[in-house]
Amino acid sequence: MENTQKEKLMERVNATLDQVRPYLQADGGDIEVIGLSDENVLKVRLTGACKGCPFSMQTLKAGVEQAVIRDNPEITEVISVDS
Repeated sequence: MENTQKEKLMERVNATLDQVRPYLQADGGDIEVIGLSDENVLKVRLTGACKGCPFSMQTLKAGVEQAVIRDNPEITEVISVDS
């Protein structure tokens, strides 16, 4: 994927995350983008209360990943990384 295409995709991904973010922040958490792999796997880091929450994987897969893929079908998966 070209840099321009990747930049446009990341703009759309960030717009989607901006829609999801208030729900995370309402529970004291947040999310930050770490990067996008060549396979279009979005790497994110859950922060705040989401970081150690036992439901964080459910939130990531059922909430964040579904929203991101719905709005950006090029994304194949959303994964959480620690650093």
